[in-house]
Amino acid sequence: MSTILIRNARLVNGGVISDKDIFIRNGFIERIDGHISTPADLEIDAEKHWVIPGIIDDQVHFREPGLTHKASIYTEAKAAVAGGVTSFMEMPNTSPTSTTQERLQEKYDIGAARSLANYSFYMGATNDNIDEVLRTDPRSVCGIKVFMGSSTGNMLVDNVQALEALYSQTPMLIATHCEDEATIRANAAAYRERYGENVPMACHPDIRSVEACLKSSSLAVDLARRFDTRLHILHISTADELALFSNALPLAEKRITAEVCVHHMYFNSDDYQRLGAGIKCNPAIKSRVHQSALLPALLDNRLDIVATDHAPHTWVEKQQPYFQSPSGLPLIQHPFNMMLEFHQQGKISLERIVEKMCHAPAICFRIEKRGFIREGYWADLAIIDPEREWTVAKDNIHYKCGWSPLEGHKFRGEVVSTIVSGHVAYRDGQFNEYKMGERLRFY
Repeated sequence: MSTILIRNARLVNGGVISDKDIFIRNGFIERIDGHISTPADLEIDAEKHWVIPGIIDDQVHFREPGLTHKASIYTEAKAAVAGGVTSFMEMPNTSPTSTTQERLQEKYDIGAARSLANYSFYMGATNDNIDEVLRTDPRSVCGIKVFMGSSTGNMLVDNVQALEALYSQTPMLIATHCEDEATIRANAAAYRERYGENVPMACHPDIRSVEACLKSSSLAVDLARRFDTRLHILHISTADELALFSNALPLAEKRITAEVCVHHMYFNSDDYQRLGAGIKCNPAIKSRVHQSALLPALLDNRLDIVATDHAPHTWVEKQQPYFQSPSGLPLIQHPFNMMLEFHQQGKISLERIVEKMCHAPAICFRIEKRGFIREGYWADLAIIDPEREWTVAKDNIHYKCGWSPLEGHKFRGEVVSTIVSGHVAYRDGQFNEYKMGERLRFY
């Protein structure tokens, strides 16, 4: 349908909450006003529910190609849309890795055919593919991913000359996973000597330590300052790293930016006793001291973006002993609810949640016509019933892996409709796959 009218919406946008109608034509927001009477092919009465810009998740792992027993672009994009996430940027550590232009294009072809959400895919860097990296089109690819610490897929870039070449020659944004490999290996050896293969999951933040994070993040920032690189450090998890980042400039003017993930703010190391491998991820969820520092840093703009690092594995895989249990947890269906819980506790305003999950990714990555509810922008919207209560359970989880560390938890507030590029992709628990999402473009 080419036109949609959303009536009685409580818009949360640009730091303001206001009651408006929204008229959508051919995928774009044509008009926002207090009362719109123009006939439309579809009318949605928002019933004073919140309407926010679609959430943009700048860090996900959808496991396709090669690891589709865990997840696929099709399944995880649906889970995203059910959680109000309308756009995602997906990582290159698949099998094969997205480290050539041909392999990267194969993922874009899958996205075009199967992703209900809007999509972009990172080009992956290695120790020896700088020529391939430099062929990447900055208008149609979100960035270059550099693993400065190994994780799923083992794409570690640890050659100093390769790092200097990437930082000095790449005009695009570089997004980094920062954990120092030598520190982690030394810690792992010490714990293996003590426990053998049965290292307790609670030791994970000691192995993937604060020191490992700080050493690697410091190196990334030093390189970016030396070469004036656009650097975005992913999933900051420690209080110690926060001194690396500044709030002196508006986000649009920053050359060095940082992301925090919902799970590093939501969980802490005490939760390993209850959830074990269910919250094992890289970088590790750490102590309350580090957890408690992250939200204030988000609020004062040292941390710029909230993301999920959605990284599913099967439950059977996760139940293996420590060194065999893969790191990562599925989250893309639930990040807004996790942040909303902080709002309900009086820790963050609704407007700031929208800023950090919708506006800031669009600004940081320079995404064309998304991230805000504005006339002339793509109609990416989530409609939320703020009072509806629901419990995370097997029968409402859309991840292919079929589990969540949030199972059994009751939330207040639920996404009831999601509009992706002007298409009602999700409404009242049902998906409409008539139209797929759009490829993100950048300026």
